[in-house]
Amino acid sequence: MRFVHLGLDPDFVDYEQAWQVQRDTHAKVVAGEEPDTVYLLEHRAVYTAGKRTEPQERPTDGTPVIDVDRGGKITWHGPGQITGYPIVRLPAPIDVVGYVRHIEEMMIRVCADFGVEAGRVEGESGTWIAEDDRGPRRKIGAIGIRVSRQVAMHGFALNCNPDLSWGKVIIPCGIVGAGVTSLSFELGRDVPVTEVIPHVEKHLADILPTLRPNRRVLA
Repeated sequence: MRFVHLGLDPDFVDYEQAWQVQRDTHAKVVAGEEPDTVYLLEHRAVYTAGKRTEPQERPTDGTPVIDVDRGGKITWHGPGQITGYPIVRLPAPIDVVGYVRHIEEMMIRVCADFGVEAGRVEGESGTWIAEDDRGPRRKIGAIGIRVSRQVAMHGFALNCNPDLSWGKVIIPCGIVGAGVTSLSFELGRDVPVTEVIPHVEKHLADILPTLRPNRRVLA
């Protein structure tokens, strides 16, 4: 497995450009021409809508949205958020839910490294902070994937220090009554992407190999 920093502040990556890189790498991983590859980057600010996005969940201010071929609903990518695209071969039989649980586990461990207690919400994907005196349950990490020809693409987004006002003009991930948050908000200090990336790489390197047959499986 290799990690590639596709573009970080101030070299933010256009979404369409990254999507094409994903497609090209996906084809090469399928063909066995390249190893499993994880792209880590910060996007220029953009809304993207997965296949299950409903009309009422889209921006209320007319902001453009890019429709993509991943699962999940509408979300935002932009500065201050680590977006990760693992282009990895999954073992047969394909267990998409199991793969999502692995990515959630990575983000839970990253949050724990910073002293932030995150977890899962039954029936929802992603990584969450429980309701407390600071607000309702809130999402700190989102997941939306696609698996084709046994190789996954798209991936996850973990909020480090983004401007969270983006969540006010959409229904993030289509979930009513929940909010969005970041490591910076939870800790009350600035937590830049560069501080978090080594933790993401470490835990992905620990967790993704457990997808392989005859290896330890996460509980």
